[in-house]
Amino acid sequence: MRGITDALARARRSSAIRLAVTLAAAAGLEARAVAFGAPEPKASPAAKEVVVQTGSLAKSALDEFEFWNDDAAAGGKLVGTPNSGGNLDPPPENDPSVTFKVAVQGGVPYRCWVRMKVGAPKGVSKANRVWVQFTGAVDAKGKETLKPGTASFLTAQGSTQPGWEWVACSGADAKSPTLVTFRNNGEISVRIQAGMEGVGFDQFILSPARFLEKAPAEAVVGK
Repeated sequence: MRGITDALARARRSSAIRLAVTLAAAAGLEARAVAFGAPEPKASPAAKEVVVQTGSLAKSALDEFEFWNDDAAAGGKLVGTPNSGGNLDPPPENDPSVTFKVAVQGGVPYRCWVRMKVGAPKGVSKANRVWVQFTGAVDAKGKETLKPGTASFLTAQGSTQPGWEWVACSGADAKSPTLVTFRNNGEISVRIQAGMEGVGFDQFILSPARFLEKAPAEAVVGK
């Protein structure tokens, strides 16, 4: 009987030793996995604020827009359209527009701002609206959106009171995105089309941080 008891004790000790070894090995593997696992992804460099003063654009950027002198504008100049009191249609209708290129960072949400000079109303025009489109913009599913030449666009709708104001770009309805995201890093085209005759603007901003949640407080934003 004693021999059987001793054998059972040795078996239990052997099982305990094997279990301890197995646990230690597992712990070692886990530790090595933590120490030598794949590195955590690095944060992307902070995207830069995009600020364009339209008074400094080349004349070739303007299609049926014109330069206006104004002491209150950035650099003393803005772009605008004459007001005959007529009606303008949204894209893809090709009405007066301004087109220029800027550099952006892909995968970063930007908010679009236009510093608008609301003109005096005339006829059917309130002189307070522009439509904005971009090349390279994508929606949440990675599908191209807001492309020039299509019916997809953002709207910057100013007040009915003539004068200067910062106006955010927004979607056509509650389901439309108000932030703009681009597929890739690099240069994209911005197309701003007049939504009302007589409207003018001197600055355009794509903001990934500083003005993402609120409008600029200053009249002229430094580049």
